[in-house]
Amino acid sequence: MQIRNASPGDIHIILDLIRDLAIYEQEEDQAKATTTQIEAALFSPQPTAYCDLIEVDVSGVPAVVGFALWFKNYSTWTGTPGIYLEDLFVQPSYRGKGYGKALLVNLAQRCVANGWQRLQWWVLDWNEPAIEFYTSLGAVPMDEWTVFRVSGNALEQLANGARGSQGSIG
Repeated sequence: MQIRNASPGDIHIILDLIRDLAIYEQEEDQAKATTTQIEAALFSPQPTAYCDLIEVDVSGVPAVVGFALWFKNYSTWTGTPGIYLEDLFVQPSYRGKGYGKALLVNLAQRCVANGWQRLQWWVLDWNEPAIEFYTSLGAVPMDEWTVFRVSGNALEQLANGARGSQGSIG
């Protein structure tokens, strides 16, 4: 097993893994990223995201069996960057071999080496195997927080200055 940084030649593999993750999460129709978008995000001179791949030997041939796609975030409370893990996925036939843990250990080591205070991610409420796995590693659910998202038409309306009947908070 080897963890390596993704390269431009891996774009189609990354898109396949994203699609497989979306299928697992029962949201295949939501996975719309293109090769152009992945290339710009991961391999431009100033990337907005990063991708680590798990590569294993399959009958003498290296094969990518999982990935961690992440980006830096920032905490005003700690005053330091951290890592937000957008996607972690290991192909089902390779689960239980320590590859997911290896990807998380790799990200945790990056945080510690750089003095970053947090490694965080979201997990679907119904994904009990993932929740059990993460808590076994010392991850703590942040149940007191509610995730909010604005997208699609609501994002367009907000960008145009529209607001709900509740008024503003700022």
